[in-house]
Amino acid sequence: QVNPEESGERQVQAGDSLRLACTRPQRTFSTYHMGWFRVAPGKERAFVAAISRTGDSSYYADSVKGRFTISRDAAKYTVYLQMNSLKPEDTAVYYCGATLSNSETIRNWKTYSYWGQGTQVTVSS
Repeated sequence: QVNPEESGERQVQAGDSLRLACTRPQRTFSTYHMGWFRVAPGKERAFVAAISRTGDSSYYADSVKGRFTISRDAAKYTVYLQMNSLKPEDTAVYYCGATLSNSETIRNWKTYSYWGQGTQVTVSS
């Protein structure tokens, strides 16, 4: 059992772009759906985006749809979250996770088995 590893803390300005990376170097990488969640100050963990094990399907929270893009590279055991047009309300600790759940529960963090250590993203106005 190996938890994913994430890139380090990031600080940007509103309107900037940022790409987060999460690596889980396991032979089973392609058997898991991968997702990104975030925890903003004073709030509970919230779904951001997820991608199916094959990369054919992706899912987004309404708050990030059209601004964020999730992708995965099986050869590098890595999932990415490209974040454009960042807003101060995107400030949060971002966590990547791995799940064997289906499309109906992929947005539910409780179905995820493995978690990265979290990446602090701070967006200044």
